[in-house]
Amino acid sequence: MRRHAWLGLIVLGAAAAVLAGCASPRPLPPVPKVDVDRFLGDWYVIAHIPSWPERDAFNAVESYARKPDGRIQTTFRFRRGSFEAPEKTMHPVGTVQPGTNGAIWGMQFVWPIQAEYVIAYLNEAYTQTIVGRSKRDYVWIMARTPTISEADYAALVTRVGAMGYDLGELRRVPQQWPAPGR
Repeated sequence: MRRHAWLGLIVLGAAAAVLAGCASPRPLPPVPKVDVDRFLGDWYVIAHIPSWPERDAFNAVESYARKPDGRIQTTFRFRRGSFEAPEKTMHPVGTVQPGTNGAIWGMQFVWPIQAEYVIAYLNEAYTQTIVGRSKRDYVWIMARTPTISEADYAALVTRVGAMGYDLGELRRVPQQWPAPGR
């Protein structure tokens, strides 16, 4: 009988561990409101926990423009591995999620999948932002300029850490402007 009790406890413990592993992460809180039209334009990627295609990005810039249907045409430009590498682009389309005051978008790289895109920090001047995901797998620190002060950078990194990201994964994106060949 004792053997069955121990076995039952082991099974219950294993089930609890599996269920805990399946729990979805706490949602990444968005900013209260984003004026999407003001957010449009160019954003230089200052640092990121990158997705696979952008892991060695140099001169990374994310640009947003409103499409006639209201969605957001995104152009991500970067050079892979060096400033001299050929420029690469990706063109996902963003859709502002209803009821989020412009702060949560679905970013579609491949139909029909939309990746979560949470504007988790945005300064009042709309010159610095942090975009992330509730999974805490990717994050982007971006600015309207290719460089920011070390104090601003440190403050933004601190914010990213407070959001629950592993700062050991954060990569500062090399920016050199004007870019070679421009």
